[in-house]
Amino acid sequence: MMENTIILAVQVIAAFGVVVSVFYLGVQVSQQNKITKAQFGFSLTQRLYDRFFQTATNPAFCNLLARDWAVEELDSSQRWQAGMYINALLVDIFDTYDKSEAGLVDASQLDMRINLLKTGMMKLPIGKMLWNLWKPTRSNEFIDWFELQLFEGEEIEGFDLRESDASTQFR
Repeated sequence: MMENTIILAVQVIAAFGVVVSVFYLGVQVSQQNKITKAQFGFSLTQRLYDRFFQTATNPAFCNLLARDWAVEELDSSQRWQAGMYINALLVDIFDTYDKSEAGLVDASQLDMRINLLKTGMMKLPIGKMLWNLWKPTRSNEFIDWFELQLFEGEEIEGFDLRESDASTQFR
């Protein structure tokens, strides 16, 4: 009889230990998720700060960004630089969208980036050309969201690189 009581007490203690361990593991997973989200948010914000700092400390690049790309003629090196800048912004949007969809960053991170692209650079031939180059690499959900955000129903599927000056953007 005493043995059964001892065995029962050990089983109750063991069961309590399992419950406490599972609870502790849940707390650890929750904390790790918060840390991971904070790290992603920090890395995305750091990218913006780095880009802002580079722009502020590079007069030639700052002059390029200050120009009206829709009106002013850019020389070939400026077109390449503008194209690489837009590519960097697109890759940043792709990464931020994916992390936002996964719940790893706040939607405000995505809003900041899409607002930058809404300044008009994506409606220029070079912006449309670069989007058409990246488009096949993205999901239909992203494509629908992105085009609704930036082109507001404007037809860009039919954008023909041969019929526009976009085909000469990088020459």
